[in-house]
Amino acid sequence: MLRSVEQRRQGPVTSGDEDPRVTELRSAVARLRRRLAAHPGEFADRTIAEEELAALDAMAADGTPEIPRLRRSLLLIAGAIGSVSALSPELAEVRHAVDLFGGPVRGQG
Repeated sequence: MLRSVEQRRQGPVTSGDEDPRVTELRSAVARLRRRLAAHPGEFADRTIAEEELAALDAMAADGTPEIPRLRRSLLLIAGAIGSVSALSPELAEVRHAVDLFGGPVRGQG
């Protein structure tokens, strides 16, 4: 079911005025959602990761998301699937996409 929902959400190609950061975020989230759906192993926080990925996708679909909310979702997703090494490349892509929005980052200043 996740894949069919994902396909419907993507719909037709959007006009050229969509923020490229939003496009990157939506693409990265879609890739991680697909990999998570295909991952055969079960783990305790899988539902949390799925819910937060859906939240990220919804924020991106609405336009420019709130940076603190993006970072909170990323933290929850990383905590939920961080130990699943098979998903780490896609998780890194989502992190990169969130970082494109800027904002305060701990340890950098």
